[in-house]
Amino acid sequence: MGALPLTWTSPEDARRLIAEVRALTDRPVQANFVLAFEPQSLVTALESGVRVITFSWGLPANEVPLLKSFGARFGVQATTAEGARRALDLGADFLICQGTEAGGHVQATRSLDDTLPCIIEAAQGTPVIAAGGVGDGKTIARVLALGASGAMLGTRFVATQESLAHEIYKRRLVEARAQDTALTVCFNGGWPQAAHRVLRNSTLEAWEAAGCPPSGRRPGEGDCLTSEPGRREFLRYDDTPPRATMQGNPEAMCLYAGTSCESISDIPSVSELMQRLVLDCEAAR
Repeated sequence: MGALPLTWTSPEDARRLIAEVRALTDRPVQANFVLAFEPQSLVTALESGVRVITFSWGLPANEVPLLKSFGARFGVQATTAEGARRALDLGADFLICQGTEAGGHVQATRSLDDTLPCIIEAAQGTPVIAAGGVGDGKTIARVLALGASGAMLGTRFVATQESLAHEIYKRRLVEARAQDTALTVCFNGGWPQAAHRVLRNSTLEAWEAAGCPPSGRRPGEGDCLTSEPGRREFLRYDDTPPRATMQGNPEAMCLYAGTSCESISDIPSVSELMQRLVLDCEAAR
């Protein structure tokens, strides 16, 4: 099931994106909302026919009545057994167990292997989706063998032909190993104090060499790294990853990546990748 991240998307843009997806496939699609921010496009997503919603960085206590009124199912990202139980008390239809191996903003504080058994036990039969460091069929098979009902992949799909990521970003993912990622708070423009896993690059190296100083005293702070024609400029330490339409120095931007980059060796089409994931998973089980 594909996912649309709609947290920072206006209702108008959300409606357009959902319509574009609907024109391409009749398969179910989910919308994701980070509850550290107001889910401004949640109503639009539901009105547009999205019936699976996932939440992270919070519990959707205020949103449950709305979800039920549309007959939607929802999943909640959990990183502790107590968090899982609270999500289930709200009526969560499934849980997403995230480990620190994940790319992007990381809610977890323990590895997937440490956390997954606790979440599965707390779930008491509710489906649990494993996330963080999962990038190939062999790893999918491994988390299924541990008791997960499914797996969630993010980094692997950045390095695909259809991805809107910048080509330099994709190439870095192909070249990277797990140890080339870092869990840091360096790129905190837009979301202060939230840890995130990224590829090591020139901005991170310079910040660490300076002693990891706080905002206002970071090397190169305020530098314009990239821009998009007719749109905003992107500064050093912004939390925006580089897109294909950006011009400038994308290498120095926030390059989100999980440890699953270790398994990325090419940039296939999504169709080819999906077939490979299924076949490799089946072969490993």
